[in-house]
Amino acid sequence: MTAPAFRSPLVRWLDHRLPIFTFMRHELHEYPTPRNLNYWWNYGSLAGATLIIMMISGVILAMHYTPHTSMAFDSVEHIMRDVNYGWLIRYIHTTGATMFFAVVYIHMFRGLYYGSYKAPRELLWILGVVILLLMMATAFMGYVLPWGQMSFWGATVITSLFSAIPWVGSNIVTWLWGGFSVDNATLNRFYSLHYLLPFVILAVVALHLVALHRFGSNNPLGIDVKGAQDSIPFHPYYTVKDLFGLVLFLLVYSWFVFFAPTALLAPENSIPANSLVTPSEIVPEWYFLPYYAILRSIPNKLLGVVAMFGSIMVLFILPWLDRSPVRSAKFRPVYRPMFWVFLGACVVLGWVGGQRPDDMVHGVPVVVIGRIATAYYFFHFLILMPLLGLFERPLPLPQSIGKSVLESGRVFGSAALPAKRT
Repeated sequence: MTAPAFRSPLVRWLDHRLPIFTFMRHELHEYPTPRNLNYWWNYGSLAGATLIIMMISGVILAMHYTPHTSMAFDSVEHIMRDVNYGWLIRYIHTTGATMFFAVVYIHMFRGLYYGSYKAPRELLWILGVVILLLMMATAFMGYVLPWGQMSFWGATVITSLFSAIPWVGSNIVTWLWGGFSVDNATLNRFYSLHYLLPFVILAVVALHLVALHRFGSNNPLGIDVKGAQDSIPFHPYYTVKDLFGLVLFLLVYSWFVFFAPTALLAPENSIPANSLVTPSEIVPEWYFLPYYAILRSIPNKLLGVVAMFGSIMVLFILPWLDRSPVRSAKFRPVYRPMFWVFLGACVVLGWVGGQRPDDMVHGVPVVVIGRIATAYYFFHFLILMPLLGLFERPLPLPQSIGKSVLESGRVFGSAALPAKRT
């Protein structure tokens, strides 16, 4: 098989020895993509762009940060006050964490709605869950680095959860701390891992893309591509669409960076860490709040830790829990409204995680609301989805993507083709 012809002799010379241009041409020009992808499919590329922004800004911050308990807080202040545009780099990084989790959560909920976890894309979904776990670990360790009050006490509380594990729990906590308390050894190992894990995430993202391109993208109809009439080249159609989405995303990102950089940051973290003064409320970042609510909803500490980790582990077996032959919720009359109930339960868990445990809402304790939402979370995955696969009667599926797109008149914003008269 001969390599594609390139006009530039230099490009041909390089491509003959390192076929990177052939690879790019295949991925952009020859890679067939379903022709009906909507803007919910932009969030994967937005997550990739945010990861690159986070890695670049993180490397720059690491040049000025000192991972020592007596100097970490002051080094962050040095970045904010003395380093040229240090404030901008730090706010890009801290805001990027929020934006990264936001686009990844939307990306995953889109996959849940359209059945992107089903065969033959099970491994693609599992790699996505691995990325989520790595993101959580990276974000938690990064939150400790400023060495403010919430950094110190957040690290103490979260790592102490492992002590609930029978027999080996205390040993695990000592290993995580690097001693018998959250101290300099803890900060050093968290700093090292926070720097390393983004590169691990990047490697898993590469595997995620390889798995994606093995069977191609899912689509809103959830049916397989049938020939050239159902697909179009990725470039220029989806590169333009992704670039348009990226511009809008960067506008929102920039607004937070320049006008509300501390809106989602804990004010207590602007105070140096003090092991003798406990904050009145120890609350994690918003993207951890649903899991924190699940943890608090169960009175038993060990069961709470199991439920918290189980809420993520259940995602690994999701492709085998949902036995429905139909992917997209558009053709599942029962699953579709239940998906929105599930989304509402996740939002409620996030809200509950940010409240005080003894708060009341119209006479109902917040912890009771959290228990109801937690129960539905596991009910949705472990009971409802397997039962729907057995008893739900899906709607008829379209014959092909191309026919459905032409009949609906949505051909990338152009006018619908006139129907042929017979």
